[in-house]
Amino acid sequence: MLWLNHINFISFGITDAIDILLVAIILYLAYNLVKGTSAINIFIGLALIYFASIVIKAFDLELLSSIIGKFVNVGVIAVMIVFQQEIRKFLLYIGSNEFLRNRSLKGLFKFNMAAEDSETIELDMEAIAMACVNMSATKTGALIIIARKSDLKFYINTGELVDSGLTARMLENIFFKNSPLHDGAVIIKDNRILAARCVLPVTEREDFPVHYGMRHRAAVGISENTDAIAITVSEQTGAISLTFRGEINAQLTREKLIFLLEKNLTL
Repeated sequence: MLWLNHINFISFGITDAIDILLVAIILYLAYNLVKGTSAINIFIGLALIYFASIVIKAFDLELLSSIIGKFVNVGVIAVMIVFQQEIRKFLLYIGSNEFLRNRSLKGLFKFNMAAEDSETIELDMEAIAMACVNMSATKTGALIIIARKSDLKFYINTGELVDSGLTARMLENIFFKNSPLHDGAVIIKDNRILAARCVLPVTEREDFPVHYGMRHRAAVGISENTDAIAITVSEQTGAISLTFRGEINAQLTREKLIFLLEKNLTL
């Protein structure tokens, strides 16, 4: 049975199995942290470069290996500079109690069917559409964020926890001009209003239309950084818009809003 442990002079023991298992766990947790955000593309890119360097070293391509090595060394510094805000958020999340209670950790050691069931909860789009139409009629500004795969915990923690059922009246009460919760964004997940008055990142696009305000900038910003859907009601014009993946769909009717919600939630 010696050939089971030595194949082509490559030894494989219990420590190697533990090593591979630990790396797999780390990659799984890292993937779950960036899943549904723009950082997933960076994660995949870095992983491809790393595996390419392993293949290059295996074939003993010295010149190419040297170039890739220099690129990786400089690339790590460049990533830290360009994505310093994202890295800061990541470290804050790692150091918080929320990370230890994350469902991805539970799902790693047991099959938690509740996580899968939560994904099947249907969003009450009629309630959202009704609230937006009513707020549009009174020119009440609103910013509603609908979470998809990304749980948005970091942004939820910047606001006031609500954790209530989703109804049109509840949304209208939150964004009522004299309400202490009207300033900021409401975050909805699993058909529940999780938090209000949340602080969101704003887009840094230089070509952003000047006639849009800060709510629209925040809507584009959150949709650029995550896979969330953002609905905006303008305080100046009452216009309803939906933003997904950085693209704004403006001047929406109730029917068009529901259509876009149905379309983007299934992507």
